Amino acid sequence: MDRHHTKLADYREPMAYDDGTVACTDEALIIRHYYFPPRAKRIPYRKIQQVRRVPLGSLGWRVKTWGSADLIHWFNDDGHRSSKRDAFIIQLTGVIRPVITPDHPDEVTAELTAHGVNVMSG
Repeated sequence: MDRHHTKLADYREPMAYDDGTVACTDEALIIRHYYFPPRAKRIPYRKIQQVRRVPLGSLGWRVKTWGSADLIHWFNDDGHRSSKRDAFIIQLTGVIRPVITPDHPDEVTAELTAHGVNVMSG
């Protein structure tokens, strides 16, 4: 099975950060409930070109719960997104940019930075 599209139960890696929807391991960012039926997306840190941390409300994305409205930004299923303040836009090599809204954005920023990912604000 492709490791980028495996079920949540298939992950055996220790988690440095895990809030139930977003997790950071020693080697990858895990975005849970990314696909339908619900499956996780595993993105190795080396595949991330950069991450932009932006205020969630400024983009009108606070009510977006799953999927994409513009066919560029893809949101995982996060029923608590409306109460969060920051979104992380993940730049990969393709057109689609995963967007996550972690419970503890400063911790995710620290984890990504510790693994060599460039996290920009704004």
